[in-house]
Amino acid sequence: MGLTAHVLAIDAGNSKTDAAVIGADGTVLGSARGGGFQPPAVGIDVAVDGLADAVRRALAAAGADGVEHVSACLANADLPVEEAELTAALGARGWGRTVEVRNDTFAILRAGADGPRGVAVVCGAGINCVGMRPDGATARFPAIGRMSGDWGGGSGLAEEAMWFAARAEDGRGEPTGLARTLPGHFGLDSMYALIEALHLGHIPYERRHELTPVLFSTGAAGDRIARDLVDRLGDEVVAMASVALARLGLLEEEVPVVLGGSVLAARHPALDSRIAGLLAVRAPKAQVRVVSAPPVLGAALLGLDHTGAAPRAHNRLRAHYT
Repeated sequence: MGLTAHVLAIDAGNSKTDAAVIGADGTVLGSARGGGFQPPAVGIDVAVDGLADAVRRALAAAGADGVEHVSACLANADLPVEEAELTAALGARGWGRTVEVRNDTFAILRAGADGPRGVAVVCGAGINCVGMRPDGATARFPAIGRMSGDWGGGSGLAEEAMWFAARAEDGRGEPTGLARTLPGHFGLDSMYALIEALHLGHIPYERRHELTPVLFSTGAAGDRIARDLVDRLGDEVVAMASVALARLGLLEEEVPVVLGGSVLAARHPALDSRIAGLLAVRAPKAQVRVVSAPPVLGAALLGLDHTGAAPRAHNRLRAHYT
């Protein structure tokens, strides 16, 4: 065992962690999966302890004690100060000679782009957007939630849908089919019953994300309020992407706009059409791509970018995952 590998790639989300050890030629030498990464809930040290198990197993599978460079794309690394803290924490573990920590949205971007150039919008439980250029310039948003100006994400969409549905049922708002379809998803006959079940814990509150696909199907069936929420999400995606492109000076260039996360990867026709139509006006040369490769690929490619690996190494790595 020794320092025989080139890059340790880590993609750590709220629910799972993927670690992969990559050789200098782009070969995947070892990989492992672990649990979620939530430093705001458990603290940085405990969260990094959680990463350590997957890292140890990936290194063992590769027959390596350490690597030249650690490329970690981590959930909850939303601000540069948090990236700096996590870089120090990972560096202290001695997994690699150098360490670079980025927000996990950068992994989605690099996985879906041909190089370190473009913009990514991720819409899963939450929503985020980042952009980068080969010279190292980046564009990003705090992505802390409503207080940082965010709107959208699966959880946010579900809560918006419930808000309209509750008011429709009790008469405070306009009628909408969501008042029927949302409780119907759980086998309930009213929004009152759904609210009660969520409030009392009969239905775990975390399951509210299941209502996001119901919102889309209700909109596709012609419900105006549901359709308006879908359109608003499309507007948010394009607003974030176009602002990031403008900050990087890429608004008028041919550049990938990578879409990822469970909501965008679901390829809802109305949402896809809205995004494509608005981007055609705001950034007419943008190339919309929906990424399906695992984000750990993006973390690994960023690692190879950092170490100056040959293009054939990038190609071999991408072929492994795609």
